[in-house]
Amino acid sequence: MMLGRGTRLLAGAMVVVCVVLVGPSAPGGDLFARPLPVGAVKDVVPNRVMTWNICNPCGASNLDRAAEIATYAPQVVGLQEACVRDVERIRDYLENFYGLVYHVAYGTVLRKWGRCGGVPWSPGRYGQAVLSAAPMTDVVNVEYPDGGSEDRGYMAVTTTVGGKTVRVFDTHLAQRRQESVRAGQTAVLAADVARYDRVILLGDFNATPDAPELSAIWELAADTDPQCRPPRIDTCEPTTDWQLKFDYIFLRGVVPLERRVHATPYSDHHLLLSELDPT
Repeated sequence: MMLGRGTRLLAGAMVVVCVVLVGPSAPGGDLFARPLPVGAVKDVVPNRVMTWNICNPCGASNLDRAAEIATYAPQVVGLQEACVRDVERIRDYLENFYGLVYHVAYGTVLRKWGRCGGVPWSPGRYGQAVLSAAPMTDVVNVEYPDGGSEDRGYMAVTTTVGGKTVRVFDTHLAQRRQESVRAGQTAVLAADVARYDRVILLGDFNATPDAPELSAIWELAADTDPQCRPPRIDTCEPTTDWQLKFDYIFLRGVVPLERRVHATPYSDHHLLLSELDPT
């Protein structure tokens, strides 16, 4: 049966509307949970934290992202390059498919259709997010005065890790080759971190451990890998596909017990996890 020109135009318009509403950060895929590998944990690990730049736009499925998180089931997860819509779906998949219930806090620094879809007059929100198995309080979202080539910031929450109250920060610093911008950002971040005795600082710092712009952080906190500290950085394990360490779990008043890096096909950054002793 031949469709009239008006019908064809209406159908085409509906396709365009659907693409605009879904946006580039919400890839398709069937809604079936990916089986977790043998040995995956069944419940949230109370003293485990994780940081992961989930990469945007990279076309990864939120189901796959949820499965990566569920495999290790951290108490706290810090995400960077995160769209609110994507994080909502990840949280729902974690609960509905894997029985893991998380609270979520957002650190939005940008509203951009090209990053997070939506509609031109109401684009999706983009930035950091923290998932926590325990409730979060005192949520703070700070945009750096100078984001560099793209708006950047940090967020902070108070929650529980290993049965102890901790202040958790999650940040994403300016892109590579913007050293002076990152130095200004770490100065702002360090001033807030210094106010707390027990801190877990997660994020993508876009800088190697010996970068001068990280000196303000090193003065306050240690990496979850005790052997990774300037000037000796040859033991620092890479956290990116280009074999550089850009991702950190910095600790202040918290003792690291075990650290792991896991490469993933769903981002150009690896998963970085650590078990901690907050006592």
